[in-house]
Amino acid sequence: MCPTVAFDRRGDAAFESVNVFWLLIPLAFFASFAATGAVRRFAIERNILDIPNARSSHTVIVPRGGGLAIVVVFLACLLISTLLNVLTLRIGAGLFGAGLIIAVTGFVDDRIDLPVSIRIFAHLSATLLLLLALGGAPEIAFNRLQIDNLWILTTLAALYLVWMLNLFNFMDGIDGIAAIEAITVSGGAALLLWLPGNADFAIFLLTLAAAVLGFLIWNWPPAHIFMGDTGSAFLGFILAALSITTEVLGVLDFWVWPILLGVFAVDATVTLLRRLLRGERIFEAHRSHAYQHAAQQFGSHKSVSMAVGVINLLWLLPIAAMVATDRLAGLSGVCIAYLPLAVLALVFKAGVHQNSAR
Repeated sequence: MCPTVAFDRRGDAAFESVNVFWLLIPLAFFASFAATGAVRRFAIERNILDIPNARSSHTVIVPRGGGLAIVVVFLACLLISTLLNVLTLRIGAGLFGAGLIIAVTGFVDDRIDLPVSIRIFAHLSATLLLLLALGGAPEIAFNRLQIDNLWILTTLAALYLVWMLNLFNFMDGIDGIAAIEAITVSGGAALLLWLPGNADFAIFLLTLAAAVLGFLIWNWPPAHIFMGDTGSAFLGFILAALSITTEVLGVLDFWVWPILLGVFAVDATVTLLRRLLRGERIFEAHRSHAYQHAAQQFGSHKSVSMAVGVINLLWLLPIAAMVATDRLAGLSGVCIAYLPLAVLALVFKAGVHQNSAR
């Protein structure tokens, strides 16, 4: 666990530090809420709008780019957390720099639609920066199989980071879903850190949840602003980066995070595989994810987004807790968590094209 001064409870100064750090959570929420409103006004003035088309799950023009508020607020909380020694300077700088690269790339892509090659280059650059800051990819146990080869670990970590940021982008297709996913995943991880006494890192994660919650007020169905690539790619990357970071610091098992991210991971992966089998262009926009079919079937974005939150809290979090407390092997936990989600994805025809918009 990283050293921290703020949570040494041996004096009044320490308690004051704790109280100051706690204040970051409500501050992150209100700052994100206000910033999202400002971004919305800017997007309307500059005509940064999401116009519905045949592949859209919405039917009205909505401003986009609201994820910029999440980025600015969380990166500010990241800097403060680093100054309070919750993170080492090297790790804090790595997370900040890599996250900034992803956010800037997403922001530009929201404006001018960057070529795939440029986006991939930026994503790999951010991944390399993060892994250098962390001192390389950590050793990961695949149940009884322990992988310790540096090149294999680095390759797996890079693929994982890039896939997570892209799948979050793929899954941000209906009102509220990406925000609810980020809040429940970061909040669930914070709880699993808090229970064994890692309060410093838990509060740091709660600032991320608070920043996303401030945005969600505006994104709640029917959405007044969309997250855009600025926010979705950033959140996917940051959550994946935090999963590697907690493993490096030894405060939370890596496998906890893929379990908590199960809904997004399974839906995106099943959809991608089925599209690949049909020879489709995987980077082409589409509307064939299971959650999109579900939103059309039930005629409600809100019901589907809330269902994702319920699954995360009542199904995935308990399994993640068993892995975090060494009652269940990590990869076994992933398999148990993912199996019913895969069935659910197939039931809702993940990867099958819809014939008409909602």
